[in-house]
Amino acid sequence: MSILAGYILPHPPIAVPEIGKGEEKQIQKTLDGYDAVAQDIARLAPDTILISSPHAFMYRDYFHISPGAETSGSLSRFDAPEVTFHADYDTELTQRLYHLAESENFPAGPLGERTPSLTPDHGTMVPLYFVNRRYSHYKLMRIGLSGLSLEAHWKLGQLIAKAVEQTHRRCVYIASGDLSHCQKAEGPYGFHPEGPAYDKRLIDVLRQGDFKALLDFDPAFLNAAEECGHRSFTIMAGALSGSAVTPRILSHENTFGIGYATGIFSAEDPCVALARKTIDTYIREGVLMAPPKNIPSALIKRRAGAFVSIHENGRLRGCIGTFLPTRTNIADEIVHNAAAAATEDPRFRPIAESELNHLDISVDILSEPEPVASIEGLDPKRFGVIVTCGSRRGLLLPDLEGVDTPEQQIAICRQKAGIAADEPVALMRFEVNRHEALK
Repeated sequence: MSILAGYILPHPPIAVPEIGKGEEKQIQKTLDGYDAVAQDIARLAPDTILISSPHAFMYRDYFHISPGAETSGSLSRFDAPEVTFHADYDTELTQRLYHLAESENFPAGPLGERTPSLTPDHGTMVPLYFVNRRYSHYKLMRIGLSGLSLEAHWKLGQLIAKAVEQTHRRCVYIASGDLSHCQKAEGPYGFHPEGPAYDKRLIDVLRQGDFKALLDFDPAFLNAAEECGHRSFTIMAGALSGSAVTPRILSHENTFGIGYATGIFSAEDPCVALARKTIDTYIREGVLMAPPKNIPSALIKRRAGAFVSIHENGRLRGCIGTFLPTRTNIADEIVHNAAAAATEDPRFRPIAESELNHLDISVDILSEPEPVASIEGLDPKRFGVIVTCGSRRGLLLPDLEGVDTPEQQIAICRQKAGIAADEPVALMRFEVNRHEALK
């Protein structure tokens, strides 16, 4: 499993109606953003919500990951003791993160715990107040920031993603944080020109999904802007760095002289995202797009065969691929085969623009085929098979519904290639790394 989406949310206590007592309506766009995020989380129904907060325990050279089995608190310090909060921690996921950090000598874990650390801070409770209105069937992992570099915060995000993958969790990530605190002279922190400059630059970066650019913000500029959430956003960005991200900024306000932004960053497997974007562009514009610059380096540096499969309403709608590399890299292989699967599969008519929003896409990256001496070397769940007779060749991917035996695999390959049942054949097998939509 994986991190399905990331979100940026501010944490002004005044947004909570029991605290704002009507003043919260002055930031209605922010309130609408909270609800849109809550609805998206409810739609995804994650097992665990990961949340980083600038107001959790923060150390100069260490990331505190809250320990224990549960957490409870209230907003009583903001004169709203009736607003209470409780969540169970995902102890298995937390322990996995501790182990990964220790194995890589990375400064993160439960050390430095004090009794108050069991009580959630308002940077945690305010965003989750709005989430809980729509969805509450989750466990929690709380993550503190540190005085370490932005690169260290990015690395922590990557370790979190690795822990999520190893524990097979369905997770979403909430990066709690306000933007600049010095947006207006009449605001509580006064005005610094770096304040609005920071907000504009950050929103531009997030709107483009250019997460790596978060590392380029100079610490002196961040301090002058009196920002709150940049390190929280950077952890989220690191956690999503292995996925293709579709960004959507929902709101940005500075009504009280403090920047509040809300946003959704939907994650998708990068191979699937590349194939989907290729098909969308090719069908809508008739243009075979070049791979974008921000895709993972492994897709640019490696060569391999690739198959792109398209389904619509559970039925195959197109499948084209190459069992050996024919392009300069995997990304080019995916682009060309995705366009071909959408328009050149002889079994189907070309995909129409009206179908684009209803397609399920998967991408199989193939290992190099190897000869098989006999049928005993085949396993239809693990290996695909290539059956060859002279210049005729049939191929079948592994782990297909309804194909349970090597004999079935070979029979289908013979039929595809026009090879009779009594003709002698050579067998080869291969493995695939299957990429599908995140679920």
